[in-house]
Amino acid sequence: MNEQYYDKLLNIHTCEEQKRFYKSFHYHPYEPTPYSALETLFQQYELKNSDRIVDFGCGKGRLNFFIEHLFNATVIGIEMNSIFYQEALKNNEGYVRNRKNSLERIHFLNCLAEEYKISSNDNRFYFFNPFSIQIFRKVINNILLSFEQAQRNIDLILYYPSEDYIYFLEKDTAFELKQEVILADKYNQNPSERFLIYGLNIST
Repeated sequence: MNEQYYDKLLNIHTCEEQKRFYKSFHYHPYEPTPYSALETLFQQYELKNSDRIVDFGCGKGRLNFFIEHLFNATVIGIEMNSIFYQEALKNNEGYVRNRKNSLERIHFLNCLAEEYKISSNDNRFYFFNPFSIQIFRKVINNILLSFEQAQRNIDLILYYPSEDYIYFLEKDTAFELKQEVILADKYNQNPSERFLIYGLNIST
């Protein structure tokens, strides 16, 4: 199943070559998670409609629309690039055209990841290597502070996880690896083709 299939199904445009990105050491070029990878992930990892997912570096919103389509869950897209943010808003107009009930569950914010104020309702966080370990640390610390203020079960979903991210989570935080989802058709050639899900539970 090709990339264009889901874009057409969801009435969005996320398959075009990505040419714009923030020229900074700390913020990486935007690349959407392949639909095939998302299919594999959500065959093995299920979300609930009560979950509230935050996608850091959401770009044009592909993950947001895919999750809402599958699970009717609330998804918050954080995008610091104003051009991608505007394209996400345009995609949202197309997506909700025939899904009026979805409007209240999809949100996009144009801000830096570390400046996003974590809501006590946010409980799932998605990362496709959007920024440096320095920014990742700040974001995780914001999540941990939010957990202290409102304890709930929290999952971090990492696609193509960097060694820096993994080392930090396992050595410096209370997050524990709870699940690994391997992309079997790619993993043998590239061990980074996988998802890692880290959890922080109320009982931790």
